[in-house]
Amino acid sequence: MIELTLLSRTYCHLCEDMLNALAQHPRQGEFRVQVVAVDADPGLEDRYGILVPVLLHKDEEICHYHLDLPRFDAFLSGS
Repeated sequence: MIELTLLSRTYCHLCEDMLNALAQHPRQGEFRVQVVAVDADPGLEDRYGILVPVLLHKDEEICHYHLDLPRFDAFLSGS
């Protein structure tokens, strides 16, 4: 199981959109997403604040703002 992190904010429609897109992904059984509130961590806020939502695998940024399907699929294929 691939562990992903979604940096998110409360009341962020883009964050909700990305989480919903991940939940509907055909390969969603291969990964698990942990949602982390970016505003709760000053270091994350400083680094990713304007890019939220951000999808990460460990420290590797996969995409931000929207789920980049080609990039995400390539990531899954390479994992």
